[in-house]
Amino acid sequence: MKKHLLLLLTFFLLLPAPVMAEDFLGAPVMPGTKIIKKTDSRLEMSIPQTHDQVLDYYKNALKKFEDIRIRNWPESTYIEDDGNLPWHSITISKETGNETDITIVKDNWTWIMGTLLLRFIGVFVVLMILFLAMKGYGYLISRSVARLEEKKKAAAKA
Repeated sequence: MKKHLLLLLTFFLLLPAPVMAEDFLGAPVMPGTKIIKKTDSRLEMSIPQTHDQVLDYYKNALKKFEDIRIRNWPESTYIEDDGNLPWHSITISKETGNETDITIVKDNWTWIMGTLLLRFIGVFVVLMILFLAMKGYGYLISRSVARLEEKKKAAAKA
């Protein structure tokens, strides 16, 4: 029994370790990319592949995540995380020559707070519009009811 266990342990130790894909803030980085600029919050890369090849790689690499949105713009494809991953977006430029540029950006508090502020203000604008509409309709209805009551009183006196 010990021999079998020792043999299995030796076998697994001698196996080559699986090649782990590199990542930046949890976002996958394509193998073979040339890093142009790397900071704590941004990674700019270039790769000698077509836009469609790069897009297919990222679609396959990110298919396990539920909150990923892909937007196809004329100049680039924008992959955005609407969940709570550490990275915010991956931008894949349309081909410029023989290389495709890829940019991965970290989620930042300015973006988060700006979005929340816009939503907060938006809710109060909608509520104010509804309030003014209800106030106007209430005024019209109360005037109509007052006129009907005046007509009834005038008809009762006559």
